[in-house]
Amino acid sequence: MKGNTKIINMLNDRLADELTAINQYIVHSEMCANWGYEKLHHTIEKRAIEEMKHAEKLIARLLFLEGTPVVSKLNKMFIGANVEQQFKNDWNAESGAIKDYNDDIKLAVSVGDNGTREMLEAILVDEENHIDWLEAQLDQIKQIGIQNYLSQQIEKA
Repeated sequence: MKGNTKIINMLNDRLADELTAINQYIVHSEMCANWGYEKLHHTIEKRAIEEMKHAEKLIARLLFLEGTPVVSKLNKMFIGANVEQQFKNDWNAESGAIKDYNDDIKLAVSVGDNGTREMLEAILVDEENHIDWLEAQLDQIKQIGIQNYLSQQIEKA
């Protein structure tokens, strides 16, 4: 099915965002593993996998709309030097994603592409859950302090 050019361009923009998020989360996950924060490592690794699933959905939709998925474009990544900065950087990325997905849903509705709208809405819900988790972690750090928070992220042998 031949898709709308604006929709195809928008889907490729979101694909670049998701591919960037995958890489940022993988780096943050591996940094946490290196520091011995195994719980965070596993949680953030799962987040990267969720972003991979978003990228997969976007690629499938682009192909369905007879567009060409652009997988070679990455946006600037913001790698945190410590866990708290990682969370803040990830929050900024997720916040931007939520704004973009909301705008993109409006575009899909305006051109009558309800299949794309439905897919975008499902991804949006995931992104909202991601930011909710990040906010909870930042609140815990604020309430109990970074040392107490990090001590809870070490898996006991």
